[in-house]
Amino acid sequence: MKNLIYCYDAYCGWCYGFSEVMKKIYSKYKSTFDFEVLSGGMILPEEPVSISATAKYIEGAYKRVEEITGIKFGEDYLWHIKHPDVSDWFPNSEKPAIALCVFKDYYPDKQVSFASDLQYALHFEGRDLTDDEAYRLLLDKYNIPADEFYEKLEDEEYKERAHYEFALCKQLNVTGFPAVFIQLTDTKFYLIAEGFTDFETLSLRIENVLKENDS
Repeated sequence: MKNLIYCYDAYCGWCYGFSEVMKKIYSKYKSTFDFEVLSGGMILPEEPVSISATAKYIEGAYKRVEEITGIKFGEDYLWHIKHPDVSDWFPNSEKPAIALCVFKDYYPDKQVSFASDLQYALHFEGRDLTDDEAYRLLLDKYNIPADEFYEKLEDEEYKERAHYEFALCKQLNVTGFPAVFIQLTDTKFYLIAEGFTDFETLSLRIENVLKENDS
């Protein structure tokens, strides 16, 4: 059993910046590891909280993400960050996490790609991931039947799966996103990325873990 576990959140700007790295890692190591993406539940308010609560922080932070990772945030997303008083966004990590759990049933080997698409939909295209309609274009892309998908999106079973993933991230002691682990046995885990990590560094850490366990 060799698993590569990627703990992320659809709303995490640093994870958005890390998405290209993860896609390259998947491409390079898909025959070495089973890849699993776990949603971390970064934003789970008891009551809905407007984007205005975090907009000021994001307005400063997104530039740093762009500078370090080379990714670009879209104008449609930034409009909500720069006009929080008139935005209708109430961020919540639950629905995109449920959507990922549903997606895994269809394409377990494309989790990294779908997680990246969710982040692009939010951070570049400015789609509200708490709105069911935000997912429609992705259903077309992956040929997932819309009626079936939306039925599952409301199903308690998938909600429970999403919350189980949040709990797993806590068990792994993830305190920030992104985080990447290699799991070699039920009890043997290596933390190989905590926060944004470039492709070369991450590849080297993976190679080191593999070498150490081959000997």
